[in-house]
Amino acid sequence: MLERTPMNASAKPHRAADHSRQGRSGQPLHEGQNRFVSIWGEMGSSWGIPRTMAEVHALLYIVGQPLNTDQIMERLSISRGSASMSLKSLHDWGLISRVHKRGDRKEYYRAEQDVWQVFRIITRERKRREIDPVLMALHDCRDLTGPRRPQDAGDEQVESHNERLDRMIEFIELIDSLADQFVSPAGKGLQLAVGLLGKAV
Repeated sequence: MLERTPMNASAKPHRAADHSRQGRSGQPLHEGQNRFVSIWGEMGSSWGIPRTMAEVHALLYIVGQPLNTDQIMERLSISRGSASMSLKSLHDWGLISRVHKRGDRKEYYRAEQDVWQVFRIITRERKRREIDPVLMALHDCRDLTGPRRPQDAGDEQVESHNERLDRMIEFIELIDSLADQFVSPAGKGLQLAVGLLGKAV
């Protein structure tokens, strides 16, 4: 009896210490995930991406495992409508994929984990929504003054106007060409550019 009492007494503090360590390790992880979601949401909104959409993507990426709509709603405190719209947009972009779990009727979503692929997708979408329309509008603007015709009255002003506009179009087309390299199926353009910039610094 005298020997059993110290063993029992020592066992209880040991279990309590284990739970204490689990609590301490779980809290920083949850806080770190929340911080990442907040940072990614702010960055997304500055890029013209809806904040909720960016936060849903950030959550799915940083958690690293499939989540269903209810879990996303609870974690981010958003409505079902906001969650559904964000998930649809992210899926259309190719940033997340649907996952089915055997025996579970709910639909789960998993984020792309390759960061190079993530930024290729974001670059592709920004190019489609921003660079392409601007380039098309600049060409339309250039068409208003037509080809250079020295015999026309005021041709010097037209020529100067066209030269400035042509330089701008040439620059935007260069940016567009670089963006095409970034989003190419081979996926080497962005990594190559980053590598070259790293060597130049």
